[in-house]
Amino acid sequence: MKAWKKWILPLFMLSALTGCGKEKQTAQMHIGYFNNVTHPQALLMKSEGSLQEQIGDDISVTWTAFNAGPAEVEALFAGDIDIGYIGPVPAISANVKSQGDVVILSGATKGGAVLVTREDSNISSVEALSQKTIAIPQIGNTQHLCLLELLKENDLKPVTAGGDVTVSAVTNADVANMMERGDIDAALVPEPWGATLLEQGAELLLDYDEIYMQGTYDVAVVVVRKEFLETSPELVEAFLKEHETATRKINEEREATLQTINTELQSATGKSLSEAIITQAFERIQVSTELNKDSIMGFASISQEEGFIKEAPDEEKLFAQ
Repeated sequence: MKAWKKWILPLFMLSALTGCGKEKQTAQMHIGYFNNVTHPQALLMKSEGSLQEQIGDDISVTWTAFNAGPAEVEALFAGDIDIGYIGPVPAISANVKSQGDVVILSGATKGGAVLVTREDSNISSVEALSQKTIAIPQIGNTQHLCLLELLKENDLKPVTAGGDVTVSAVTNADVANMMERGDIDAALVPEPWGATLLEQGAELLLDYDEIYMQGTYDVAVVVVRKEFLETSPELVEAFLKEHETATRKINEEREATLQTINTELQSATGKSLSEAIITQAFERIQVSTELNKDSIMGFASISQEEGFIKEAPDEEKLFAQ
């Protein structure tokens, strides 16, 4: 049993009475996530209220949605959230910058990205991306690092490194329009944008299992503030139990859980995905609590090489023990 799981008090005694006859103090657990299909456990748990039900009314569970990793990292540093669903690259950055105060707790999803090209672009291989413009969602994010590794494997370099491939950060929602205008030739995007672009006429160059490590790389992980992990192990354990339950439900009850996730997306963003798009997206997303530590340390190495982090993380301090 892990050290932080050795409880001294029974589950949830953290919120015990402060004194005989006095009111209970309400403990809190703040969780960050994205309204994105690569964070499906968060969407499912939030929609069903399963975590709140598991821990009872004496602990308040709050969910905060973010649009980008750096904003969620800042919230972790400020103590505004205790646990967060986040990409592996910002998770690594948070660990390094906090000197180990933010650690990776669990896996969430793997793969879930494709490399697509503009219709009739006549790009039939990665080598043919020479002198082309490729969109990625954000400089330094997971898809960007995957693209850099792909270029390296095919003896190509981005313009910024003396090569002839232009890499441009483009908001996922704008990729289709930019492709139609001819401003970009290809894009490496996460789901559900991959399935959306393919439905709109883009052509598949590399599927999810051809991008990096046969698609087994972590695209979303769960991080936790080390202080919260050490002071509230029973709450972390309760969270992990529901995270694992949600993972199992998504894998075993796919149709029903995708409907719930889609309803949550509609409620949170005002938009839902078509049944075809969300189904195709999850054909490329592996939902798993297991961590591929090799992929995470690989991203750390690429991040250091590219100057996104000054030093590589200490593996012993990167993952919750």
